[in-house]
Amino acid sequence: MIDRSVLPVVSVNVAMTADGKLAPDSRHFVPFSSGRDRKLMMELRSRADAVMSGARTIDLAEVDLGPGGKKYQRARLENGLAEFNLRVIVSGSASINPRAHIFSKRFSPILLLASEAAPARRLQGLSKLVDDMFVSPGTSIRFREAFAWLREKWHIQQLLCEGGGEINAALFQAGLVDYLHLTICPLVFGGRSAPTLADGMGISQLSQSIRLKLTRRELAGKELYCAYSVIK
Repeated sequence: MIDRSVLPVVSVNVAMTADGKLAPDSRHFVPFSSGRDRKLMMELRSRADAVMSGARTIDLAEVDLGPGGKKYQRARLENGLAEFNLRVIVSGSASINPRAHIFSKRFSPILLLASEAAPARRLQGLSKLVDDMFVSPGTSIRFREAFAWLREKWHIQQLLCEGGGEINAALFQAGLVDYLHLTICPLVFGGRSAPTLADGMGISQLSQSIRLKLTRRELAGKELYCAYSVIK
């Protein structure tokens, strides 16, 4: 078991509907939170060494995982960080579209976390687009080992995860999440297949649930912002 002290501090940031959905039943993400929530996202990015997201989030929109402009670049420098954050893509099967918008923006290194289940040709193709990659043995990403690599090789101490639900669930289940930032929006999407804050297999017993401590709450317009720390 890799010691927790050699891993980054991990924060998860999510905007969800009142019924816990991250996107409609089509699973195609459409922005639904306010400008205040986007401002919060950029503030969180300005305090992180790296920002991480799953392949589908990056494929389906013009996402670059960057700091969000000069204001936040200055904030990063004031926080003692590099002007531009590192960017981490999670794709166990290496199925991310090589023509995704993020690859046209070369302001900071792009790192890929994948698994040996990914076809070799995909990994070879993406190796020309990313600056480095970690390939987990087996059929799924071993996040504890991958995060140890991020900390040791890329000196990532603060890692901000922006989803989606499958990745969030895997990180919670692996005991790797330290903080959760949650914006609750006054909408109901419904839908059995709509992604939620934490998807995956879920738990079978209440004793397996992740316990949280509320550290902050703020009503901003019609949205409720809550910050939690994970009880270890």
